[in-house]
Amino acid sequence: MKVEQIYTGCIAHAAYYLENNGEAAIFDPLREVEPYIEKAKKDNAKIKYVFETHFHADFVSGHLDLAKKTGAEIVYGPTAQPQFEAIIAEDSQQFQVGDYTVKAIHTPGHTMESTTYLLIDEKGKEHGIITGDTLFIGDVGRPDLAQHVIEDLTEEKLAGHLFDSLRNKIMPLSDELIVYPNHGAGSACGKMMSTETTDTLGNQKETNYALREDMTKDEFVKELLTGLKNPPGYFPKNVLMNIQGYESLDDVKERAEQPLSVEAFELVANEKRPLILDTRAADRFHKGFVPNSINIGLDSNFAMWVGELIPDIKQEILLVTEPGKEEESIIRLSRVGYDHAIGYLKGGFENWKKAGKEVDSTRRINVDELQEKIKQGVKVFDVRKESEFKSQHVEGAINTPLGSINDHLASFPKDKPFVIHCAGGYRSMIASSILKSRGWDNFEDIIGGFDAIKETNVPVTEYVCPTTLL
Repeated sequence: MKVEQIYTGCIAHAAYYLENNGEAAIFDPLREVEPYIEKAKKDNAKIKYVFETHFHADFVSGHLDLAKKTGAEIVYGPTAQPQFEAIIAEDSQQFQVGDYTVKAIHTPGHTMESTTYLLIDEKGKEHGIITGDTLFIGDVGRPDLAQHVIEDLTEEKLAGHLFDSLRNKIMPLSDELIVYPNHGAGSACGKMMSTETTDTLGNQKETNYALREDMTKDEFVKELLTGLKNPPGYFPKNVLMNIQGYESLDDVKERAEQPLSVEAFELVANEKRPLILDTRAADRFHKGFVPNSINIGLDSNFAMWVGELIPDIKQEILLVTEPGKEEESIIRLSRVGYDHAIGYLKGGFENWKKAGKEVDSTRRINVDELQEKIKQGVKVFDVRKESEFKSQHVEGAINTPLGSINDHLASFPKDKPFVIHCAGGYRSMIASSILKSRGWDNFEDIIGGFDAIKETNVPVTEYVCPTTLL
């Protein structure tokens, strides 16, 4: 069967391309739709359907642009109420893509409209299931997102629905089916997803904690909700964009792809007070940047950290990028609904520096210098996630996770020196830029982060699993 997973690692997202006999379908497309259109053209195929497994929270889907550009029909599962034209499938309704059949199986739980699509080949053999956020590899979808949009849909109610969907709709299916989920490790839509992005349903029945046959509904709900962290703040906003509709990416790009001279950039920055977002790598940014810039590098989970740290999805943004990375920065912002970039610094930071404009920088130290700092009593701030910190951390370090740094700025002293680190340097440079823009200048970032610290004699606290005394 010709089904292709199109995986985008920076947001841990999987879209799917299905093609047979001159017809194609796209499942859960990203915002930028040209790659799907080009893929169909190469196969001399017409995109007939855009199947959505649910209203996504962690990205803005490309369903509207794709339908507009290709004439494809958008399909959602039962109970979906989009504010645009779409087919609302009935449970078990079938759709033809060439000689293939796509069967909609309503699997509420992650959201009420969540739907799994069963893929059946030209000979009638069931091949796989595109599960959206209902079933991941090693995990299932979190059931607490819909409550942020519809108050009555509590996480307990949705978890109960998810239990029923898994037991009554998914687990009775053949063990040979291939599971094609919407996300992999790194997504905030689950809590313990595997790095693998496909598996057989049979193996998931044996290894996925949520598919244990002897688990009661109460046990399932308790286990699913235990340890579930608050979702990123942009999730409900992306859901609404996916339900209500959004501006075409072509229009977003046209507005954002405005090359601004140094003088024009400075004028817009002073008059409109936008956020200045620098998407260069940390080791480039720290040496010099436009004052008050926030650094979120393209070289890691860019879109996720934009969504975590920029609270207003309609925030106007001026971009500073490596030359040639302007379009990529704009597209990756749009994937999570940040559609209000209003231009970029032509020629990048080097042009700013050549023009003799004011330049800021941050200080970085290596791990040898860190050891001296610790001996002097300098405080260490660890901006990794709480789970990372609990596993292993520098003795005496203070954990202030990057995702909540804006709510805990008062934790950082202004009258005493301190150092910050993350795992490798990406997140700590984001934190450095935020602190710098808010007036802190009494800190240093550790090159290589905790990965480098572990290779030294800096005292580290190991997590010890508690034991029961008999």
